[in-house]
Amino acid sequence: MNRNARRIIVPAIVVVLVAGVALAQYRSRRGGGYRSPRVQDLTVDRNGVDTWPVDPNFKTDLFTFVRIQYDDYYGPGRQWLTDYPDSDLNFSFRLQQLTSLKVDPNPKVHRLTDDAIFDYPFIYMIEPGSLQFSEEEIVALRRYCYNGGFLMVDDFWGPDEWNNFYDQIKRVFPDREPRELPLDHPVFSMVYKLTEKPQLPSINHAMSYRGTERTWEDSRDPEVHYQGIFDDNGRMMVIICHNTDLGDGWEREGENEYYFREFSEKKAYPMGINIVFYAMTH
Repeated sequence: MNRNARRIIVPAIVVVLVAGVALAQYRSRRGGGYRSPRVQDLTVDRNGVDTWPVDPNFKTDLFTFVRIQYDDYYGPGRQWLTDYPDSDLNFSFRLQQLTSLKVDPNPKVHRLTDDAIFDYPFIYMIEPGSLQFSEEEIVALRRYCYNGGFLMVDDFWGPDEWNNFYDQIKRVFPDREPRELPLDHPVFSMVYKLTEKPQLPSINHAMSYRGTERTWEDSRDPEVHYQGIFDDNGRMMVIICHNTDLGDGWEREGENEYYFREFSEKKAYPMGINIVFYAMTH
């Protein structure tokens, strides 16, 4: 297949849901942390996260969580590694546990310039507040999205980080504007019907402001935003989760039961699962 025309193929097996999805049980585990900033050096400690067998007849018909490695204004950086690998492992486990989605127990890390991303319909980028795309990455991400791929962007706060991300994503889609998603958009009710747009802080902020209604990290812009970038046919190619930290809700689920009950269970997992199922069915 011509590389420039290559489209992402979504396996049909992923569109089936289990009726009456239940929320996860709290399980105490130690926390995660940063790893080496070079993909080739990454050694994944599963940190107590269960694994599961993969049907040998359907090795390629799996949902695989793919994290994007990127550079920032400070060089190779570490921002893209935030919450890795516990976030990716926990979220993959909960997808496998709580839905009928067939999930790869081993998440992947790729750069946008890796042609392998075209094997995966969903990619995840975290903390893009200091992101800096190369020209090659701009071309690759644009081609990936217009050929059927879906990008989720998560965990950045306030106007400064937004302005940097906006400048970078406009280089990818100069003729597109992010559009705020209303609460009645299907992404908020794909599996879990949410009654508000979920905002969750990191575990440290949550514990610092426990007992208050504060769930934001930057007082200059306390409102949570979920925005989409759409193609000419109205398909959402990118979902932008600004002023919220879904990834910390996945990563830190086993460190504190209050954080799990208030943020991981009620917000991070329901929203993350909704986003995946929306991406895989639209």
